[in-house]
Amino acid sequence: MTRTVLAISHIACEDLGTLETALRRFGFTIETVDAAVADLKGIDPLRPDLLVILGGPISVYEADAYPFIDDEIALIRARLAAERPTLGICLGAQLIAKALDAEVYPGTQGKEIGWAPLLPGKEAARYPALAEMAASRLPVLHWHGDTFDLPPGCRHLAATAAYPNQAFAVGRHALALQFHLEVTAAGMERWFVAHACELGQQRIGIPQLRAQSLRHAPALAAAAARFWNHWLSEAFGEEMVMADSELGAGSISE
Repeated sequence: MTRTVLAISHIACEDLGTLETALRRFGFTIETVDAAVADLKGIDPLRPDLLVILGGPISVYEADAYPFIDDEIALIRARLAAERPTLGICLGAQLIAKALDAEVYPGTQGKEIGWAPLLPGKEAARYPALAEMAASRLPVLHWHGDTFDLPPGCRHLAATAAYPNQAFAVGRHALALQFHLEVTAAGMERWFVAHACELGQQRIGIPQLRAQSLRHAPALAAAAARFWNHWLSEAFGEEMVMADSELGAGSISE
């Protein structure tokens, strides 16, 4: 059986990154749609085995400027109601929060851009690979100005000093990450171009950010591979282990 992923993209540079490697390892076929021009109303929210909502430089509360946001939230809400595996990264995490009726709003501590470690959330131990990242003070990439309230009934997984809500999970099926676990050093070069105006406005030097990315991205990629394996196992259970065995890669437990 071929498993399918639908990735919703908002800007080309913010792609699946290291998550794509993990997904292809487990035999997923990947389809990516551009939220700005796709017929989101025409997408069956239950069709893909996994829905991934990626990041982007817009805000959840800007539906007047970007009308597709309302359609995207409706798609995510239907998906979550059916408890189908769903992952949101940065803007995607904010969209999941909004779909679960939590508030999303501009952060009061300014934009959080750059590499910095996570603090463990109240239930970080539920995901050992994430708890290990927080305990080791491994820097991850942050790039956001908005934040959100935690939806009711979710598990709080990660925080930073500036913004306490950095990751949450709902049951076994939904995960929202405010930070970017998926990035690679090579991929960051595209970010530096796509987000040049924002970096200039924030007076963040690209050479310095590039140096940080080259220093931290390899360790993040290794930690991310462990996390993706664990989370996919969590979301898909025994079926995911079977897929890994069929591909000859052995157990996903690391």
